[in-house]
Amino acid sequence: MKSLQLPLINLFPSFRQYLLLLTALWLAGCQSVPSTRQSSEPAKVPAPEKPAATTVAPPTQPYALLKHASWADVPGLANEDWAASWQAWLQSCQGLKNKTDWQAVCQAALTVKPEDPAAIQAYWQQYFNVYQTQQVDGAQQGLITGYYQPVLKGARNASVRYPVPLYKVPADLITVNLSTLFPELKYKRVRGRVQGQSLVPYYTRAEIEQIQSPLAGNELLWVNDAVEAFFLQVQGSGIVELDNGERLPVGYADQNGHPYQSIGKLLVERGEMVASEASMQGIKTWGQQHPDQLRALLDANPSYVFFKLLPAGLSGPLGALGVPLTAARSVAVDPFYIPLGAPVYLATTYPNSPEPLQQLMLAQDTGGAIKGGVRADVYWGEGEAAGKLAGAMRQQGQLWVWLPKTFPLQH
Repeated sequence: MKSLQLPLINLFPSFRQYLLLLTALWLAGCQSVPSTRQSSEPAKVPAPEKPAATTVAPPTQPYALLKHASWADVPGLANEDWAASWQAWLQSCQGLKNKTDWQAVCQAALTVKPEDPAAIQAYWQQYFNVYQTQQVDGAQQGLITGYYQPVLKGARNASVRYPVPLYKVPADLITVNLSTLFPELKYKRVRGRVQGQSLVPYYTRAEIEQIQSPLAGNELLWVNDAVEAFFLQVQGSGIVELDNGERLPVGYADQNGHPYQSIGKLLVERGEMVASEASMQGIKTWGQQHPDQLRALLDANPSYVFFKLLPAGLSGPLGALGVPLTAARSVAVDPFYIPLGAPVYLATTYPNSPEPLQQLMLAQDTGGAIKGGVRADVYWGEGEAAGKLAGAMRQQGQLWVWLPKTFPLQH
């Protein structure tokens, strides 16, 4: 994969027009980068639209919506399992320890006995301040969803049993960093491929998945089920289990640049199912019942994710922070509003239950659908049970971010 800076406008006469078009698309809602998953809501349908309200301009500075709070404001803190969350925090420190704003607190963490809950709690209160997150309009509630790591059956070579490819990043995929021309578009990129003297959009899912695929020969692995491969792209990472029992972890490597489109929402709009049925499991069932329509449904989402093999023996999939995720302790956030790696206290409920879910999480990942100041995606772990929890999770919640007392907030 090639990564281009914007001075290459001079090499491609039509690139400026294409760039302006892509910039307009971004302003209309394209995803930010990096993102390890297409979306955390593959099968969920957005809540009914509320009446139009006065538009509030988003902040121009990161973390601007964090509001200073006190420890007493955090609900359920007395019931926190400090030892469980501590291990996830030490994982975050592996990704933060060389960052100026986090070095001191991560160094201090090494002096804390992990089996001493009182010492852990004292550490947090000594070195950190508490901030509540909020939306642009000031609301303190936001959407909480879930994701997981699927396990697929697969092989290193194609066969009748394993006909579905997972592709590596193509050599002709070009990524352009927009921030060199538009500083306000920091972390925003566009993707495409060179055709003649122009940069054109990269192949869509439908173009990649055709029988004579333009990516033939670029396969990483092969799996047995197209729907499972689709949702692997949605989750961003997973395990491919070979017939000999070998387990190959795969993770997000890049994406084709096209926006994610919810196929669950599409099925509801077509009247194929009601919103309550539009879960990941519901879409899989629909695919089994309508095999002749399945390919067209999947192709309605033009976004496509490319994978890479991850190191064996990891305790969990790698998130955007570059550290293994911890089941029920790692969350994906919008890094413009919440610093990646930060402790984040979540107050919501368990999926399909009134039981409170109030505990310390770590912001170790991002996602294409994770946008806003109060927005989190809980990583539930690996396998079918975790998938059911993730697929059912869609409720409101609140977030508190813990930052080092020396953290430079620009308010």
